[in-house]
Amino acid sequence: MNWLDALPTFRWPLGLVLAPLAVLAVYYAERAKGRPTAIFSSLEGLRHLPVTLAQRTRRLMPFVRALALVLLTVACARPQLGITETLVRTEGLAMQAALDTSGSMEAMDFSIDGTQTTRLEAVKRVFSEFVAGNRKVGLEGRANDLIGLVAFGGYADSRCPMTLDHGALLDVVMSLQTPQPLYNRQGRIVNEELMREEGATAIGDGLALSLERLKGVVAKSKIVVLLSDGVNNAGVAEPLQAAELAQQMGVKIYTIGIGRSGEAPFRGKDPFGRTQFVRRYVEFDEKLLKELATRTGGTYFHAEDTTGLRQVYATIDHLERSETERAEFLDYRELYYGPLIAGLCLLLLDAVLLATRFRALP
Repeated sequence: MNWLDALPTFRWPLGLVLAPLAVLAVYYAERAKGRPTAIFSSLEGLRHLPVTLAQRTRRLMPFVRALALVLLTVACARPQLGITETLVRTEGLAMQAALDTSGSMEAMDFSIDGTQTTRLEAVKRVFSEFVAGNRKVGLEGRANDLIGLVAFGGYADSRCPMTLDHGALLDVVMSLQTPQPLYNRQGRIVNEELMREEGATAIGDGLALSLERLKGVVAKSKIVVLLSDGVNNAGVAEPLQAAELAQQMGVKIYTIGIGRSGEAPFRGKDPFGRTQFVRRYVEFDEKLLKELATRTGGTYFHAEDTTGLRQVYATIDHLERSETERAEFLDYRELYYGPLIAGLCLLLLDAVLLATRFRALP
């Protein structure tokens, strides 16, 4: 807060002009009283008389009277202290994130802080920065937005409802995993068929479930941010039909394709249980993702590394910002009571003392 804001202002500042006039009035009144009313031949005999405390104090009464009048003129000017109150009204967006957790998200062609990592781990890191904010990478955060999370692989699952509790949301995000193998005592995978089902990509189901979660949500703007690195090869909902539904609902879809089609490194195990990297072929349907965004007025983005992914989310962060209305109210606290009461008390004290203890004959 600026220290100047703590200084009072005056409603009628011209009233302060009366202050010097009041001082001059007291001065000339006392000067007129100082004229002799009787003339003596000599005051030599009076010079050695003792001067009492009352006599010394009485000399201060003109200053008390002048101060009282100055305080009254200050009160007439109505000093006030302005108290500024700012009301910020923010209307956030309703955003449904649909993140691909299929098996191809295990491809280790991304990096975090110089360390090679999977696509999913990079997405989790950047999405968390997108929600919580990281100004070092150009992300302001989405503090005022309702955000929900749908994860989809072979089927779609609502992992977090629409919420403003972004801490809880990010806890769920960081717990996301791709289908993991279960081994028996002989080292064989026992859930291979389940992994194959969950490792597929149901883009249509993920989008349809995201739209379902946006129904009934009251917000000025609703969007879906769908991220995938695969081809729609599972589920029951057709992606383009879901896009038509989004268009009818007025929901804008932003799609993000990550990685690239072709061979990518995956972490695996050799027959002896040792970790090794193998290359597998992966692809994603860029044409479909573009069509989903175009039909709903959204935008398609492509990110091949973590830096590109951050740039994508920074662009979405810039395009879809919450609207803020700012209104300022200026209230005043009256301060004239203080100088008014003090001035009246000094005048009363002056009148009482001059009529009693300091009373003097003409």
